[in-house]
Amino acid sequence: MSARQVAYRNARLIDPDSGLDAPGEILTTGRLITDFGPDIFSGGTPEGAEIIDCDGQILCPGLVDMHVFTGEPGAEHKETLESVTACAAAGGITTLITLPNTQPVIDDVSLVEFVKRRARSRGIVTVHPMAAATQGLRGDAMTEIGLMRQAGAVAFTDGRKAIASAVLMRRLLSYASRFDALIVQHVEEPSLAENGCVNEGEIATRLGLAGIPDVAEAMILERDLLLSELTGARYHAAQLSSARSVDIMRRAKRRGLPVSCGVSAAHLALNEFDVGSYRTFFKLSPPLRREEDRAALVAGVADGTIDVIVSAHDPQDQDSKRLPFAQAASGAVGLETLLAIALESYHNGHADLLTVLRALTIAPARLLGLDCGRIARGAPADLTLFDPGR
Repeated sequence: MSARQVAYRNARLIDPDSGLDAPGEILTTGRLITDFGPDIFSGGTPEGAEIIDCDGQILCPGLVDMHVFTGEPGAEHKETLESVTACAAAGGITTLITLPNTQPVIDDVSLVEFVKRRARSRGIVTVHPMAAATQGLRGDAMTEIGLMRQAGAVAFTDGRKAIASAVLMRRLLSYASRFDALIVQHVEEPSLAENGCVNEGEIATRLGLAGIPDVAEAMILERDLLLSELTGARYHAAQLSSARSVDIMRRAKRRGLPVSCGVSAAHLALNEFDVGSYRTFFKLSPPLRREEDRAALVAGVADGTIDVIVSAHDPQDQDSKRLPFAQAASGAVGLETLLAIALESYHNGHADLLTVLRALTIAPARLLGLDCGRIARGAPADLTLFDPGR
């Protein structure tokens, strides 16, 4: 039985990897792109191929989201791998990366294999797991990075927990450098952030809430960048939230360090004023900060200082959010709105379309060593079709 073919016609093809932005067509056969270009169907489409008229809409590589919390295993009442991949597909995401903050923690080979096996059998899109950098996310002993990398873990992190010990972080980076493994850090100094729930400043004072200063982020970031320089290891700051951090990362990149960083779509679009009258659905980690910080994050995406845009999808049930602000859980869903919110920077004239889509496709794919996020012959047939004006 021959592989299913799909002919995409009348599309605006955008490929951030090659810089392509032109009218064109794509032919996929099975799971691969077999041809693309301006007039590949001038002589007609292959017999039996399904024809999709794109009606002039953008057809780009499928989105890659490298920062997704999910409930499975352990909190399936919040979300399962089946439901999270369905949400991802609805948002144009064809590859998602799960974080290890589950019950049990993804900190050994068998659990990495479980996530991959479960996602293959139940998932709609491709799922790759990040594994824990420390045992049980306790921040006191390294996991078996080499073995879990062989099992399919694409990076190593303690998720929403910062690795606070400088000694342990140095050991992690040194060990990871042997495998060219990527260490991903939640950049927030725990003792400075303890009990905080909003950005430190006037809004926190007015609401009577404990604040988290932006220096809590900057301190960990500066330390880790020095350790990356010392060890030569690859390092990724998961989510920047402040202008101070963008400046720090910009300087590090100018020095040629093997470092990268991300930002959530929410932090590109919202600021601390959106917390309003204790809106717990805007309680995020890191917290929403000043408008000046939000603008600096957008500028960081535009000039390439910030490499990737993520959803930071972190589902919470109603019981976790319908609490006083300080007690409510941090996090919000974001898969289905990732593209729409990220495109606001383009619509507002702050970043060009190729730059925004690069941060959603080829940039995260390359950081993680994945063969996706591009339009090329022989590349995976992971594609996203959307109207940028809607």
